[in-house]
This record gives sequence, C-alpha cells and structure tokens, in this order.
Amino acid sequence: MTKTNENLKAAFAGESQANRRYLAFARKAEEEGFTQVAKLFKAAAEAETVHALNHLRIIGEIKSTVENLNTAVSGETYEFKEMYPEYIEAAKQEGNKQASWSFDVANQVEQIHASLFSKAIEALKNKKALEKVDYYVCGVCGNTVEDSPPDKCPICGAPKAKFFKSA
Repeated sequence: MTKTNENLKAAFAGESQANRRYLAFARKAEEEGFTQVAKLFKAAAEAETVHALNHLRIIGEIKSTVENLNTAVSGETYEFKEMYPEYIEAAKQEGNKQASWSFDVANQVEQIHASLFSKAIEALKNKKALEKVDYYVCGVCGNTVEDSPPDKCPICGAPKAKFFKSA
C-alpha cells in the first residue's frame, strides 16, 4: 500500500470520527438550548461526511452493491466474533460496567446487522428484489429491526417509543 493510500485511509477514519463527534456535540448543544451552535456542529458534521466519502471513493473501497454487502458482513462479523468479545472482557476485568454494557449491546446488534446484510446478499444473488420494509433503530442500543419496533427492545429493554424510523 502506498503512503498516499495509508493517508487516505487515516483521513477517512478521522473525518468519520469527526462527523460522529460533531453530531454528538450538536445533540448536547440542543439539550443546553444552544440552537445555533447545534446547527453549526451539524453543518460541520455534513462537511466531514463529504470529506470522508471523497477519501473512500478515491481509495476505491466503494464497489458494487454485492461487494459492499460482503464487505459489510465481513466487518460486522469481525466485530461480533473478535473485536467486541475482547473489548467486553477487558472492560469486565477493569470493572468498567458502562463500557462493558456499551460493548455488549453493540456486539449483539452487530450480529443482527450481519444477518440483515446476509439476507440482502441472498436476495440479490437469487435475483429477487429485497422485500420492502421499514427499518427501526433503538435510540438506546442501536438494535435494528424490520417492519415495526417491538414493544420492548430485546437487547436493552428500552420501550417502543425509543425506536426511530431510519431514513
């Protein structure tokens, strides 16, 4: 890998993190009543997304939909089989219950994501249209469900009202 490609990958990671960080900062600003600051953070987050997508495109990591789905399954599978179990164990050993909880719910949801992506791959391989459904995401743990949210999140126990419809 060339130094430029290494730099593009590092820049992609940094811009992606900045996007998420700025969105979190925007939420906090809204909670504190700083609407204009929240708007600024959201605008900067969108700009960081533009940068990240440019870097990813130039690296050549955006491929066909089937290839992208396979990449997604691979990433999600790595997270729930290798990454998060190690993180959970370390957090438990350190007695960090909040981190352990955060890693655990993410780990459970990554399995769901891998399954949903695999389902999409099968539909495309069989030349069938993916069933049209809405996706709902738990605002507490990220659980992702099809059709309609459950009365209670099976991952974190949050009520139905905590789910939001994905765009």
